[in-house]
Amino acid sequence: MSYGHSSFVPPQHMSHDPYRYQRTGSNPSSEWVQRIKDYSSQAEDWIDTWSQPIKPYLPALGRFLIVVTFLEDAVRIFTQWGDQTTYLNRYRGLPYILTQMFLLVNVIVMLSASILVIVRRYAEISVGSLLGVIILQGLGYGLITDVNFFLRNLSVVGGLLMVLSDSFANQRKAIFAGLPNISETDKRIYFQFAGRVLLIFLFIGFVFQGDWSPFRVAVSVLGLGACIMVVVGFKARWSAIFLVMLLSILNVAVNNFWTVHSAHPQRDFLRYDFFQTLSIVGGLLLLVNMGPGGLSMDERKKVT
Repeated sequence: MSYGHSSFVPPQHMSHDPYRYQRTGSNPSSEWVQRIKDYSSQAEDWIDTWSQPIKPYLPALGRFLIVVTFLEDAVRIFTQWGDQTTYLNRYRGLPYILTQMFLLVNVIVMLSASILVIVRRYAEISVGSLLGVIILQGLGYGLITDVNFFLRNLSVVGGLLMVLSDSFANQRKAIFAGLPNISETDKRIYFQFAGRVLLIFLFIGFVFQGDWSPFRVAVSVLGLGACIMVVVGFKARWSAIFLVMLLSILNVAVNNFWTVHSAHPQRDFLRYDFFQTLSIVGGLLLLVNMGPGGLSMDERKKVT
């Protein structure tokens, strides 16, 4: 295999000196790695140049997309109140009064907390409330042991943690008085790390769900590679942009609920998955805007 125009030398001119690469610095494998780094740096520069006009709007767009699944869920519960009541009362065995309280609390909390996230107010309270809704719905609807529900909501939780990290970076407020030995900056770094790790679980769910095909294998390999880069924080912004584009395309192609008849039961499931995927895209947009944080290879390279 040739690694470049100078890597092949006719046998009669080859040197048998085992230290020749150390003296000349022309190790083919290192040249190949350096070439990949150069290409990725050029790609990052190109992305930075073309994303400048929309960069100021990324935080607001990211926060809106993160909570859009909660807004849609609140509207759906309100417009399908009777069906929701019947399901919880008849199939989940909840008393009628408890069912009404359950639905009402969900709608109020999701609407109010989502608005607070969008306007960047009381981030700790609003994020904590939405995390409580995820747990409450998992228990109420009996989905807490469903693997797909679990993986998807881990990704949504990752997006919410990115909201918290963004809040710490912008508001500089001290929270969690029970952790006095951890500085505010440390909290932001740890939440940012946890957020970007959890964001990738949606794609893991995609890999292990459904029938295999050559297209699915190719998408899975590319997506998992980008997910690993996001987790370790290597070229994290570039990888997050790639995942945003990939998830957006897959979301429209796979979760196209608007093509399904309104009376078909699959429509609600597709719509739910569609808006949840948008929430995870929002978390990735915040990652693009903020960067991977201190616990990453990208930041370590800056220090060294």
